[in-house]
Amino acid sequence: MANITLGGNPVETIGNLPEVGSKAPDFTLTAPDLADKTLADYSGTRVVLNVFPSIDTGTCAQSVRTFNKKASELENTKVLCISKDLPFAMSRFCGAEGIENVETLSDYKNGNFGTNYGLAFKNGPLETLHSRCVIVLDADGSVLHTEQVGEIVDEPNYDAAINSLS
Repeated sequence: MANITLGGNPVETIGNLPEVGSKAPDFTLTAPDLADKTLADYSGTRVVLNVFPSIDTGTCAQSVRTFNKKASELENTKVLCISKDLPFAMSRFCGAEGIENVETLSDYKNGNFGTNYGLAFKNGPLETLHSRCVIVLDADGSVLHTEQVGEIVDEPNYDAAINSLS
C-alpha cells in the first residue's frame, strides 16, 4: 500500500500501482454515454491514465485542464481522466470548460479499477475514492511510467508522464 497524505494527514491506499514493465490490469469503466469501455478498446494506442478523487475539486479539475492541453500535441495517445464521479458530472465539467482532447471515464459502478490498480483509498475522509496518480501505458498495454502523488492536494508531474512516451 502507498502511504500518502491528504492535507498533511496520513492516508493509505489499498495496494500499490502496477510496476513499470508489467502488463496493465484490464478494466471496465463507464463512458459519458454510459457505455462500457475496457483497456482493449485502446489497444494499439498509447494511454495516459490521469486518476483523481473528484472532478469537483480544484486540483482534480486542473489536472484535466492541463492534460487536455497536452493531449492535443500527442500522437497515437489517448488521455483518460478517471474517477468515481458520475459520468454526468464529468460531462458537465468538460462541456463548461471546453475540454475536448481527453476522455472521461467513471469507476462508479463497482470500484474495480481502483481495486485492481491498487489506488483506492483504504482509509481517511476520501475512503474508497481514487488517489491521485498517473499511469502511462504503451500501445501494447505495458506500464511505462507511474506516479502516486504523495500529497493528494498536489498536482502530478505532467512533464514526467508526457516524457515517458518518448
